[in-house]
Amino acid sequence: MAIVYQVGDSAGWTNIGQVDYEDWVANKNFHGSDTLVFNYNNQFHNMKQVTHQGFESCNATSPLVTYTNGSDTVALGKQLDYFYFICGYPGHCQSGQKIDIIVVLANSNLSPAASPSSALSLYFSNLSWTLGVLGFCLLGFAD
Repeated sequence: MAIVYQVGDSAGWTNIGQVDYEDWVANKNFHGSDTLVFNYNNQFHNMKQVTHQGFESCNATSPLVTYTNGSDTVALGKQLDYFYFICGYPGHCQSGQKIDIIVVLANSNLSPAASPSSALSLYFSNLSWTLGVLGFCLLGFAD
């Protein structure tokens, strides 16, 4: 069942009003059929989808997508994926107007509070296990 999330709830996408977007994301479990709605005053804000590096550094100079309507809708992908959004106005991202979303699969065992970093840890843990098994098998055939 698809859910439409208004980012920041009634406060919307803003750097005024003390919205803690990390807290807002923490109790949600986003799926591929879900939609994000960013409502904001487009005279003072915008919304840019950026890479992880752009998100971490609050660098809005090379966004993947720029939104400026003031009521923008983003449909989340149908697969495990990460989305990073920031406000491109100077100082807004640095003051916390940024959000990172992980889309989990319906049958995923990730918790609702899973962050991209915890998902990456799970991925690399599984990758490490797989490579270990592969190495063991290859060593077995080398003898």
